[in-house]
Amino acid sequence: MATRSLDRTDWNDYFDTFSKDRIEGGDVGKAHVRVLSEENGDQVLADWLPLHGLTYDPKDDLFEVAMEGMDHLVNNPTEIHVKDDGDLPSFEVVRKDGDREVIELKK
Repeated sequence: MATRSLDRTDWNDYFDTFSKDRIEGGDVGKAHVRVLSEENGDQVLADWLPLHGLTYDPKDDLFEVAMEGMDHLVNNPTEIHVKDDGDLPSFEVVRKDGDREVIELKK
């Protein structure tokens, strides 16, 4: 399992390409989103909802997980890591407060 950090300057292009190639292309169908927080523990925010896209907006410094019936937003992320552990990657988005959001994907 290889984990790598994405450079902030690549976030917009990476997620635009990923959404177009992998999500619109049919490789990815659903997302599971959870927050890992020292203060509040592990909390599930979305449990395998149909995924429409992953985007980063550099103008507003906003990462979005667009799912059916829910748009999950992370304001001012400080780091994004990609974990390549097989067919589909997972992502870890570090929030400004230090909490971590984990986005897992499946077909």
